Amino acid sequence: QVQVAESGGGLVQPGGSLRLSCAASGRIPSHFDMGWYRQVPGRQREMVAVVLPGGRANYADFVEGRFTVSRDNAQNMVHLQMNSLKPEDTAVYYCNVYTLTDYRDYWGQGTQVTVSS
Repeated sequence: QVQVAESGGGLVQPGGSLRLSCAASGRIPSHFDMGWYRQVPGRQREMVAVVLPGGRANYADFVEGRFTVSRDNAQNMVHLQMNSLKPEDTAVYYCNVYTLTDYRDYWGQGTQVTVSS
């Protein structure tokens, strides 16, 4: 079993920045993707950014260069630096671990990000 825990959400004004962090623990396999998804009420959860084991990162189109995802393999952590935040970025952000050995998803409990003046 893999445990996933996020931290770093909160309230920020438009144009501001936030940094989210996520730590994976437990029985972590040797190969897994780590990334961030977000969800607003009434809509499907959507991918924000994912880092593959080799370090390659994929971003959603709406990121538009504003966010940077980074991964610390030694600590089994992933971070999301979010700059130039917009009100439409308001959502619950979830950390995801996708294991490449048995193809399972593990999710954190989510952290609220609110962008408002």
